[in-house]
Amino acid sequence: MLYSFPAFLAGTWRRMSLTVSLVLAFLLTLGASQAKAQSPPPAKADVYIDKAGVLRWQGSKQEVALFGVNYTAPFAYSYRAHQKLGVKLEQAIDQDVYHLSRLGIDAFRLHVWDVEITDTLGNLLANEHLRLLDYLIQQLKQRHIKIVLTPIAYWGNGYPEQDTLMTGFSSIYPKGRAYNNPRAIKAQENYLTQFLNHRNQYTGQLNREDPDIIAYEVCNEPHYRQPESEVTTFIQRMVQAMRATGYRKPIFYNLAESPSVSNAILSSPVDGFTFQWYPSGLVNGHTLRGNPLPYVNQYPIPYRQDSRFTSKPRLVYEFESADILQPLMYPMMARSFRAAGFQWATQFAYDPLALAYANTEYQTHYLNLAYTPGKALSMLIAGKVFRQVKRNQQFPAFPADSVFNDFRVSYRAGVSELNTPEEFFYTGTTTSKPRKPTALRRVAGTGSSAVVRYEGTGAYFLDRLAPGIWRLEVMPDAIAVRDPFATTSLRQPVTRIVWNTQPLRLTLPGLGNDFAVRGLNEGNSLQAQAADGTVRLRPGVYVVAARGKNTTAFTAQTTLGAIKLGEFVAPPPTQLPVQVMHTAPIQVQAGQPVTLRATVAGAEAADSVLLVAQHFYGQTRTLPMRRLTLTSAEATVPADLLYPGLLRYWVVVKHNGRNTTFPGSFAGSPRDWDYAPREHWEAPIVATGTALPLFRAAQDQAQVEAGGITGGGWADYVTGNDGQLALRLRQSPPPTGDNAPAPDPAAPAAFLRAYFGDRLATRTPDASNFREVVVRARRGAGAGQVRLVLITRDAAAYVADVELSGEMQEVRVPLTAFRLGSQVLLPRPYPGFLPLTFQAPGPAALPLAQAEVLQVLLDRATSAPAGTERPFLDIESVYLR
Repeated sequence: MLYSFPAFLAGTWRRMSLTVSLVLAFLLTLGASQAKAQSPPPAKADVYIDKAGVLRWQGSKQEVALFGVNYTAPFAYSYRAHQKLGVKLEQAIDQDVYHLSRLGIDAFRLHVWDVEITDTLGNLLANEHLRLLDYLIQQLKQRHIKIVLTPIAYWGNGYPEQDTLMTGFSSIYPKGRAYNNPRAIKAQENYLTQFLNHRNQYTGQLNREDPDIIAYEVCNEPHYRQPESEVTTFIQRMVQAMRATGYRKPIFYNLAESPSVSNAILSSPVDGFTFQWYPSGLVNGHTLRGNPLPYVNQYPIPYRQDSRFTSKPRLVYEFESADILQPLMYPMMARSFRAAGFQWATQFAYDPLALAYANTEYQTHYLNLAYTPGKALSMLIAGKVFRQVKRNQQFPAFPADSVFNDFRVSYRAGVSELNTPEEFFYTGTTTSKPRKPTALRRVAGTGSSAVVRYEGTGAYFLDRLAPGIWRLEVMPDAIAVRDPFATTSLRQPVTRIVWNTQPLRLTLPGLGNDFAVRGLNEGNSLQAQAADGTVRLRPGVYVVAARGKNTTAFTAQTTLGAIKLGEFVAPPPTQLPVQVMHTAPIQVQAGQPVTLRATVAGAEAADSVLLVAQHFYGQTRTLPMRRLTLTSAEATVPADLLYPGLLRYWVVVKHNGRNTTFPGSFAGSPRDWDYAPREHWEAPIVATGTALPLFRAAQDQAQVEAGGITGGGWADYVTGNDGQLALRLRQSPPPTGDNAPAPDPAAPAAFLRAYFGDRLATRTPDASNFREVVVRARRGAGAGQVRLVLITRDAAAYVADVELSGEMQEVRVPLTAFRLGSQVLLPRPYPGFLPLTFQAPGPAALPLAQAEVLQVLLDRATSAPAGTERPFLDIESVYLR
C-alpha cells in the first residue's frame, strides 16, 4: 500500500510510565505463556514448499494457486467510518465475506495495523481491533478462504484522515528506522512472538497453528537503505522470533520495495518473496480512460535468473488497477501473474459494503460487488484465470492474446468473459454464446447475453441445483453519479443504488418458457410464473424451476458450496431525488444529426424524459427521449437544428404531471415563460474543417494526467505574457544524498497524457479532413526534446518530434510526420522495474479515426545553462486541424 500517511507521534504515549509498561508486558507475556502451555500439539502444516520451490498442499500435493483481496474493516479508517455510520462491525464483516465468497474469492491478505493493537514495547493489546480480526478470520474460515497475514504494517491509522491516538511501537519508530533501531527491533520481536501465540477467541486456535493461515509475510513494504548488513540482521532476528514460537509454515518477505538491498533479502532465511503491482500508478484524481491492457501485458521480475529467487515461491500481496473502472484489468493481471510464476495474488482493497457508496476508504481503489458490479465480476473471472493458467505459462504479447484458454478480454467491447462448457461469466452485455448450453452449471454477469436478457445494471448469478432447477440471485441497480476517483466524502455518494422491478428473460436448456419463480431470501415472498421466458423481478434470491419440478427440497437453509441458498446481501435504495447525469460533447458537427445520451436515476417506468434543444437565439425543439432502460435515455437532435453556432439543451423528467429540469434539478421546464435558472448544457456546433482541441490548459486540468516520471520532473500551471494559462512540465534537479534514487535515464523527465477519443467521436465524419497537429507551446533554455505521441484504441502508437523555441508559438506537425513507434506507459507503473514503454503493431500510416490518447513527452536535458531555472516546457494547447 503505497501512500504517504501523515506522521503522528503520540507524545502522551511516549511519556507512558515505565512501570505501567512493565506491568502490562508481564501480564501479557504471562498470558501468552499460559496459552502456549495449554495449547494442543501443533497441527500438521497444510502447505509445504517442495524441492523446486513450489508451494503445495500437504495432503493432495497439488500446487497452491489462490486469488483474492485485502479487506480492512477491523482497523484504521474503515473501523472508524463504520462507527460513524452506526454500522455494527460484525454485521459488516458477515455481509462482505458473503460477497467475497459469491465472487469465488479463496485468498485473503491483510497488513495488520500493529499500531492499534500493541504498546510501544510490542506487547499485544486485547482490544476491539484484535477481537474483530479474530472474528474476521473465523468468518473467512467458514467460507473456505485461506489467509496470509502481515503482522507489521508500520502505517499510521489515519489515511485518508489525520492519524488518531495510537499506542503501538510504529507510532514512534518510522519504517525507515524500525529495522536498525535496537529498541524497535526488540519491540517487533516481542510483538511477533505474542501475535503468533495469540489464541483466536472465536476459533480457539493459535494464530501460528491455524491451518487456514497458510503463511506470514513479516512486514509491509519495508524501506531499507545501505548498508545491507543491517537488513540481514533484522530479517534474521524476525525469522528467529517467529520460528521460536514453534511456527513451521512459510515466512515471506517483500523483495519489490527496496531494490538497493535486494541481495540481503535474497540471501536471507525467508521461505519466499512478495511483490505488488500498481500498473496505472495511484491517486490520479479522476477516472483514467483509454486502452489499459498494455499496462498489464507482462510482469517481468529482475531476479528471475537468480537461483536464490527461483528456488522459492512468490506471492503478490497487493495489486490494483487504480483509477480504472473498466472490467478488463484483473483477468489480464491474473494471467501475467501466473506467467511470472506467482501462486497467490490479493487485490488491495475490497471496499466494505457500508462505505462503498462514497468510496472514501481508498479513493484510488474501488471494488465492491454491489457498487462496481462489472469490475467485481472481472475479479470472479480473474480468479478462474489464476487457477486455470499454468504457473510460468507464456502468452503472445497483447493484442494477440485478447482470447486465451477459456477467456476473452476485449477493450473495444468493454468486456471480460469466461466461457467453458459448465460456466459462462461476463462483465457486460455480450454477443458471445455459451460453448455448450446443455452442460451449463453456473452463469454470472451484468447486462444481457444469449442466456439472460436483463436491462438492470446490477450483477446476477445463476447456479444449477438440479436438472431444470436453478438458484437466481439478482443485485440492485448501481448507477454512477460522480467520478469515484475524485475527492470523496461520506457526505457525497459516488454510486447510487436503485431497487428497480424489471423484466428478466432466461433462455436455459430444460427450463422452458413458463418456468416458476419462488422468492427465497428473507422477506421475499414472490411466487410467479414466466410468460415467454420472461418474469419481472426485484433484487433478491429465487428458485427458478421448469413447470412441474418439485422444489420443496431447496430451502433458504440448503447449502451450496460455502453459501446457503437463502443468503442475500444488498444495500438499501439510495434516498435521493431523481438525478440526470450527462457530459456535454466538446463539439458537435454542423449538418449532422447528433444523439445525446443521459443516465437517469430514480425515474419510474411511467415517467417521461424529454430533451429540450435550442440553437442559441434560434429554434427550440422538445424531443421525447427513448428510454433504453430504466436508467438510460437518448434523443437525436436533427440536422436542421445543427447549423454553425451554439447548441444549448436541457433534460426534463416529467413525473405525475410535474416537470423537473436538469442540470440543476429545478422545478418547471425551460419552455415555461417564467423558468429562471440559467444552468444548461451546451456544445459548439462547428463547420467541417474546424480545429478540434485535444488539450487546452485553461479548461482541461481535471481531465488529464501530467507530472514527472521516476522523480525526473513535475507539473504545474502558469500564466504567460499573454495572460493565457499553460501547463508547465519541468525537469527536477538531480537527486542528492548517498541513497537518493537516480532517475531512469531512458524515461522522459515529465509528461502530459490526455484522452480525446470522445471528442473525436463527435467529429467522425470530419476525421479524414484533419491534416496536422497544432501545438501552442514554448521550450525553456536547456530543455530536452519534445515528442508527440498519438495512441489508437488498439494501443498502436505514432510518434513525431516537435521543435519549439523559447517564445510561445504555434508549431504545426503534419499527420504524415507521425511514425509507428512506442508509447510510454503513463502514469508510470509500479514497481519501477516494470516496463516503461510498449509497442503494438499497426498500419504504417496513422489511422486517425482510431486515435484516442495524446502524449506530450519532455525528454531529460543532459545539462542546464548556468544561472538559469530548471528546464521546462509550457503547453497552452494542442489541436487537430
